[in-house]
Amino acid sequence: MKPIKTALVSVFNKEGLEPLARALHKNGIEIYSTGGTLKFIEDLGLKVNSIEDYTGFSSILDGRVKTLHPKIFGGILSRSNNSKDHKELTELNIKVFDLVVVDLYPFQQTVENGKSKQEIIEKIDIGGISLIRAAAKNHEDCLVCASKEQYKKTLSIIQRKASSIEERTQAAIHAFEISSDYDSAILNYLKNTQSNSNTSLRYGENPHQQAHFKGALSEIFEQLSGKALSYNNLLDIDAALDLLKDLDNQEPTCIVLKHNNACGLAQRPTSLMAYQDALAADPISAFGGVIALNKTVDLQTAQELHKLFFEVLIAPEFDGQALELLMQKSKRVLLRLKAYPSKKTQIRTVLNGTLVQAFNNKTVEKSELILKTHKEASATQIEDLLFANKIVKHTKSNTIVLVKNKQLLASGTGQTSRVDALCQAIEKAKRFNFDLKDAVMASDAFFPFPDCVEIAHKQGINAVIQPGGSIKDALSIEFCDAHKMAMYFTGARHFKH
Repeated sequence: MKPIKTALVSVFNKEGLEPLARALHKNGIEIYSTGGTLKFIEDLGLKVNSIEDYTGFSSILDGRVKTLHPKIFGGILSRSNNSKDHKELTELNIKVFDLVVVDLYPFQQTVENGKSKQEIIEKIDIGGISLIRAAAKNHEDCLVCASKEQYKKTLSIIQRKASSIEERTQAAIHAFEISSDYDSAILNYLKNTQSNSNTSLRYGENPHQQAHFKGALSEIFEQLSGKALSYNNLLDIDAALDLLKDLDNQEPTCIVLKHNNACGLAQRPTSLMAYQDALAADPISAFGGVIALNKTVDLQTAQELHKLFFEVLIAPEFDGQALELLMQKSKRVLLRLKAYPSKKTQIRTVLNGTLVQAFNNKTVEKSELILKTHKEASATQIEDLLFANKIVKHTKSNTIVLVKNKQLLASGTGQTSRVDALCQAIEKAKRFNFDLKDAVMASDAFFPFPDCVEIAHKQGINAVIQPGGSIKDALSIEFCDAHKMAMYFTGARHFKH
């Protein structure tokens, strides 16, 4: 066990720091700190040493340089089994730091909050990340606490005033994970801003609107053929990939998408079957649409695809003969998928500013379903309910989605009432000759009245998935119980506007 006698504490987020600081003080561990952390600890009435007093060097450049000093890093990086290190520390009057506690500037949060470039750059932590890496490198002698999430674990170590090599090694692993993620976030931000990364588009949503894309499309896909992508193409590709990402469970999946909504979707044993059943849901809307598959496009699938006029086809790979066939139409856009987009935030221009929210990355798993009725759905229906719930998440509100055997039968999209959305879906399913008996229904939001389950029941639909949360949930549940329908709540609303 390595005794802890001296600690350096420098954190951005002070939440949860008080118990740690008090434990250090109670156990006689000497504390060194700077800036806002120093003031926080002093305000607790605890003894703390100023790094500026210790180094004899004040913070400079508006706080950009505070802890970057040999008397700090020498004390963190010194090796206890190295006599030369010990001699140098003694000659230079450098203290050994046994514990380093850091919480970095919130760089990613600043990006997600839509701050200015200057504000974002100022949240690139230099001193903190250097302290973390130094302490983690020297984990044979120094314990590092690299984020506020580690305060509780570090607290238990402080209370015994010593750390084991196993604890220091695990802490170092966590520290380098923090460092790696932090550097990746900075890299991604800078790559997306380099030279504005602008890709000119043919036009915007309409021909009279100019448009460009700011980002690195080459990270997501490679364009193999076809005309330049348009603004609307990119919106549809984006919507298709968000949905495909949620559905990609290794089973061949095909999505046919138009105006950001799936008009056809199926999962089947082969890509050809998935495409055929996706197309069957609405062969009219598929004309001029975007098609996405999660498996290699083989020749058989390509031969069927080739019969349809569509704007864009995206897939992870194309067989040689399939690609040769599909490229016969020179304007047809073929994209090789490299990676699904990873999204944490969603930004929109609104009024005279921007709206920023966390991206809807919530997907409901089977274990999260809450049965609200006496009747349970069959195993097949449970799969369909989860399938439908993923589709409803990616469909414009208000929406109702109807599914059977992992095939989208129809959806009502962008309606001002849930009843209208359901009626639209039913009418469309019938128009394309689908039998709704034993189909399932998904809703993006709760049912304020039992009218939707009443209408669904008349069509032979007997399993329903919805978020729940209405003060009149009981009315829908009671109707389902009276008519032997199964209803499950997810607790997760999926509005999409």
